[in-house]
Amino acid sequence: MQKVAFIGLGHMGGPMAANLVKAGFTVTAFDLSEAALVQAEAQGCKRGGSAHEAAAGADAVISMLTTGEVVRGIYLGARGLLQALDDGTLVIDCSTIAASDARQLVSAARERSLPAIDAPVSGGTAAAEAGTLSFMCGGDASAVDAARPLLEAMGANVFHAGPAGSGQVAKICNNMLLAIHMIGTAEALQMGVDNGLDPKVVSDIMRASSGGNWSLEKYNPYPGVMEGVPASRGYEGGFSVQLMLKDLGLAMDTAAGSASSTPLGALAKNLYQLHGGDPDNQMLDFSSIQNMFRRPAGD
Repeated sequence: MQKVAFIGLGHMGGPMAANLVKAGFTVTAFDLSEAALVQAEAQGCKRGGSAHEAAAGADAVISMLTTGEVVRGIYLGARGLLQALDDGTLVIDCSTIAASDARQLVSAARERSLPAIDAPVSGGTAAAEAGTLSFMCGGDASAVDAARPLLEAMGANVFHAGPAGSGQVAKICNNMLLAIHMIGTAEALQMGVDNGLDPKVVSDIMRASSGGNWSLEKYNPYPGVMEGVPASRGYEGGFSVQLMLKDLGLAMDTAAGSASSTPLGALAKNLYQLHGGDPDNQMLDFSSIQNMFRRPAGD
């Protein structure tokens, strides 16, 4: 399996495609963004003029798209990509979408005898660039095994969560928790700063203590504390508030469907909704929730 089509070259998809090239795969990429295509070409990908053109003759198709609606639009229907793929082409959707959308995609692929899995990712843009993502896979074990060489070229961990849609459920649980501990980290850091502590010092203390968590260790939300994270570049790039709100909406829908109690998840969604109510915040990284707790200059 050497020929790979990659569809969706955003903050996550672009580095993932580049890592496949580094691993020796021949990658034909497609995105609606011309700038993303130029960047992909600079990193060794071939350019596809459309999703269908990129996937022509591919052994596997990998997609990293924004919503379930976009995934359905690309793959399903009489003119969808599934109808154009060669027999046996492996389909790997790494988008974060509703589990029901993932099951629909895998079921439609199965009707064409195409192996398919949902394989959403965790780790953020830094892990996408470093090739250390975690993949949470849903689908038949045989399809997950077939996908492993590709996933291992982009990530450090590959988990088989269960049947189709299970990867999405695992991802939504993870991202709900991520939102909760990012907010908690931001408010704890701000309380320290408000009481005269250096944010780096209090970060180091909490990281080595019982309050330690991924947001502190890998993605500190306070500006100037950690190099290479969105907080130290004006919260540009990374995982947007808009996308976090999408995932928290999926989490609340999932909780409603299983009658699960998620009071902290609901509060996190409300806080991100409040933060994202300012259009200027929508495309900032989700760690910009720190700004909700910071005092205006001069206070």
